[in-house]
Amino acid sequence: MTTPTRQGRTQHVLAVESTEQVGPHLVRVVLSGESLADFGGNGHTDAYVKLLFADPALGLRPPYDLATLPREQRPVTRTYTVRWVDRAAQRLAIDFVTHGDTGIAAPWAMKAVPGDVLVLSGPGGAYTPDPATAWHLFAGDLSALPAIAAALESLPADANGAAYLEIAAPADILDLKCPSGVAVNWLVNPDLDDAGFLARAVDSGPWPDPSGVQVFVHGERESVKAIRAVLRTRAVPREALSISGYWARGRTEDVFQAEKREPIGKID
Repeated sequence: MTTPTRQGRTQHVLAVESTEQVGPHLVRVVLSGESLADFGGNGHTDAYVKLLFADPALGLRPPYDLATLPREQRPVTRTYTVRWVDRAAQRLAIDFVTHGDTGIAAPWAMKAVPGDVLVLSGPGGAYTPDPATAWHLFAGDLSALPAIAAALESLPADANGAAYLEIAAPADILDLKCPSGVAVNWLVNPDLDDAGFLARAVDSGPWPDPSGVQVFVHGERESVKAIRAVLRTRAVPREALSISGYWARGRTEDVFQAEKREPIGKID
């Protein structure tokens, strides 16, 4: 079932088909529904969707009429990257980083069972690896892993580059498919409050001619800012960057989103 949202995006009402604990801090939820047959193909490997979580106490039935609902009754939205989509089979997967009982989306994913309903709209996105690029750089934490993994899988067999993935423990390491010319570096950060950890790793890695580099850096906001500072010293052209914060230490999702309009929330 689909319906246009207030913003003109289509709502897809999907059912949980299965869940899988792909890592100690990562749950994959596979969803299915007839509306995925025409799920928009935006051509980007970082295709993201907006998940809509309505207050169960309101008794709302999806799809939601966002145009008429009072603001205080509208579903809470959370943004997630699509790990993969199979339109022919009408199936889609989303990976959720789990971090205890706080938040909305991750606790939902941890408790999800087949038949549960999830409503999403989208997809949006802006990044796709350029097959003509000489060298690709990827950097991020677990929140960016779905987008980075999808990008790595889309690279041509002769692609070259490096991926830097910040994790909390060796158990978070996953088997990723990527060309042999792309070095995947799993980096265990013993101090998760150290926002410069990933930037130092990127800075000490190989650097080819910056004119032939394409960069994808997403994840914790202060960590992304630190990597952005490194990229400035390396003279990587702005047009070669896809860079954004997905979350911020010590901030709820709603505070983080509100701060995007303030100086503290600006990356570049």
